[in-house]
Amino acid sequence: MIAELGQFALILAFVVALAQSVLTLVGLKLRDPVIHAYARAGALTQFVLLAAAFACLTLLFAVSDFSALVVAENSHTDKPLIYKLTGVWGNHEGSMLLWSVILTAYTAALALAAKPVEARLVSLTFAVQSLVTSAFTAFLIFTSNPFARLWPAPENGQDLNPLLQDPGLASHPPMLYAGYVGFSITFAFAVAALIEGRVDARWARIVRPWALTAWTFLTIGIALGASWAYYELGWGGWWAWDPVENASLMPWLAGTAFIHSLRVMEKRDTLKAWTILLALLTFSLSLAGAFLVRSGVITSVHAFAVDPARGVFILAILIVVIGGSLALFALRAGHLRPTGVFSIVSRESTLLVNNLFIGAACFLVFFGTFYPLFVTTVSDETITVGAPFYNATFNPLMGVLILLVPISGMLAWKRGKLKRILRLLTPAAMAALAAAVLAFWIADRVRIAGALGTGLAVWVGIGVLIDLAQRIKLFDLPLGASLTRARNLPLGIWGMIVAHLGLAVTIFAITGVSAWKQEASAFLMPGQSMRMGAYTLTLDDVQRQDGANYITEMGQFSAARGQRPMGEMVAERRYYPVRQMSTTESAIRTRLTGDLYVTIGEPVQDRGWPVHAYVYPFAVWLWIGSAILALGGFLSIADRGRRALIARKDKAAAGSDEVQA
Repeated sequence: MIAELGQFALILAFVVALAQSVLTLVGLKLRDPVIHAYARAGALTQFVLLAAAFACLTLLFAVSDFSALVVAENSHTDKPLIYKLTGVWGNHEGSMLLWSVILTAYTAALALAAKPVEARLVSLTFAVQSLVTSAFTAFLIFTSNPFARLWPAPENGQDLNPLLQDPGLASHPPMLYAGYVGFSITFAFAVAALIEGRVDARWARIVRPWALTAWTFLTIGIALGASWAYYELGWGGWWAWDPVENASLMPWLAGTAFIHSLRVMEKRDTLKAWTILLALLTFSLSLAGAFLVRSGVITSVHAFAVDPARGVFILAILIVVIGGSLALFALRAGHLRPTGVFSIVSRESTLLVNNLFIGAACFLVFFGTFYPLFVTTVSDETITVGAPFYNATFNPLMGVLILLVPISGMLAWKRGKLKRILRLLTPAAMAALAAAVLAFWIADRVRIAGALGTGLAVWVGIGVLIDLAQRIKLFDLPLGASLTRARNLPLGIWGMIVAHLGLAVTIFAITGVSAWKQEASAFLMPGQSMRMGAYTLTLDDVQRQDGANYITEMGQFSAARGQRPMGEMVAERRYYPVRQMSTTESAIRTRLTGDLYVTIGEPVQDRGWPVHAYVYPFAVWLWIGSAILALGGFLSIADRGRRALIARKDKAAAGSDEVQA
């Protein structure tokens, strides 16, 4: 009965989404004043219906109802409850239902937040968003039904992929989808603006909070996914240029360019066509990521779908969305005339150059991701594009882009003074050079990439702090006055500063992890030790235990750095009998200066257990830097909310004064 209720809610959501889209477009054509209220109600109804369907699916997993096909294929009676619940989206059908729920959650949020003065634009946005919703609910109903029945029902299920039985599954996919899907709202706003024929600074002010929200969630989702790969997969890395990892990176890059372009458009009413194009491409890249994961064209721990019908359906959605939106853009782009003008040396120019570099980097990732798939499709040849390609192409582009970050933030709008900015940034340049030389001398003279990365991180970090000092007139005014100016800075400015500091920290961490890592391998019997640089690792004992739905071998290690003990570490190798799969649970000793990372494998007779050990300098700063980046995004969003609240209060006060008069 629960499955049938969920199925009914899903079908009803499809009908409401399709009807809302068609009726809203017709009502707008006829200029019916009632249509906006209907559109808002329809948006809220879609969310309620899909949330109800998702609740039904969650209940099916919670009670282990194996008469539901998706539960039988992805759950088990002995699985811990937390993984039963998070397993709702640990499969193709459930994850696509989550995608659709988040899609309608954004639409409902817009319905609650939109102002009456924007009624026509918002109603058009609802119509476009509802078309996207109807496409994905149709995809669920016709090719990926999460409520399909299995008869006769098996006594037990096939369990969830052991790699997904991890706390990271509880947070990574929802955050990632909140980012992916969030760009659907900005896409819908862009299409609505093209239909309406009005793209201006006011449009940018409306759209920018939604873009910032999606970008922030996507940043968090990528960081959580990298963290999960780091500690769960057991290979010691956090990023492998896997096609599905790239699928999240591409919209993040395009979204980064988009929010900067929105800022230019909001401030100077220029770059209109470029901003609209970025809005369309960012969500299109999100859909391309969905196609990669859901079509079955790749094999990955992230990928679920293997049915070709699903791939064809998503490809059709992709063609309609991208083709239709770009065709509309081609028809309307000529009418998007900018009113703002700016000189070659200005913040607008540097942000445009930044956008071009980000666009080129995004294209390289797109090419490296899809070119092997294209070659495999048209021939029998199989090729791979891995880290060497991106190190030779992507990294240099990003290096040049990073050089421009402090300069761009300090230049004035319309017309800037480059010589003055470079003079102010001289301390940052000197500090970056000193840091690069020091890193080259101390860490590893062979790996020049480490020195360059360190220099870039210091350049951005010190440059941003100089920018802040200039804004609050530090050293030019008494300290109390400077602190007052700091308190009065808009949250949007603080968001930019914090995000750029997070970028500097992340660059430094990536440099440490990539350029200066150490690794060693050995077969050990209990009581034997291995050395890796300054570290000594001793295998004390190996114990076998039964878990909730797995059997584990736990290797207990004693670690020491030089003569100083670091304590015990426990690495596991788990075996899941139902799936007949093994996983690695890494032992990680985290310090601010670096991680000691240990895994243990399957024993070999007369040789012992294979032990792999790594040292990753400054690894913890990857997660700290990502958190600072996300904090910058939240501060910028809060600034938008605070400005809207102040505007409402001022309007209310003005109305009160009129009444008193």
